Amino acid sequence: MNHFPPKITPIETNPIVSIEHNCDDLIVLFEKTFLLSHRTRLLGGGEEPEYIPTIDINSEHTIVFTRDYFASALHEIAHWCIAGEQRRQLPDYGYWYAPDGRTAEQQKKFEQVEAKPQALEWLFSRACGSSFQLSADNLNGDVDITDSFKESVLQEAKRYCLNVNNANDESRAVTFAKALVGEYKPPFNFSPDAFLFDNLN
Repeated sequence: MNHFPPKITPIETNPIVSIEHNCDDLIVLFEKTFLLSHRTRLLGGGEEPEYIPTIDINSEHTIVFTRDYFASALHEIAHWCIAGEQRRQLPDYGYWYAPDGRTAEQQKKFEQVEAKPQALEWLFSRACGSSFQLSADNLNGDVDITDSFKESVLQEAKRYCLNVNNANDESRAVTFAKALVGEYKPPFNFSPDAFLFDNLN
């Protein structure tokens, strides 16, 4: 799980291949990777995504993703991988969430918080050969995805690639990215050059 697949040329124009993506498999992989070390489970079927910590040492923290959406599962795992120890003791990591229909100012704050998790979701998507769609998560608002948000996500994704290529990085983000590659074996290696601004359009 901590070893890289053989180096191959990254596919930049169409990195998505025909790989079956089943949420049940993702749940099993997540728990194989983190259940014992972090007492955390992944659970689908939620109307809304949610992180539910536990104070009971005999039970597990729970990451809930929306319905059976594979992308939602990857996104919620990304949030969990980024959250520090203290935030993982708080419901939804202690973040306040502005509902759909945000103003331009609220959307700007959303983008500041979401650049890292969306970049990590993008990396996870590449690591398992699934599609990725950048989201402004503001369907009822009048704000489009900005170029500055795309650029922030792009630079964060490239930074995560460098982390994966650092043999000494044992973070949860890197650990899970490698676990995904080991499970799904997509034709992709962790090169920052494989992440392009145009992929976010």
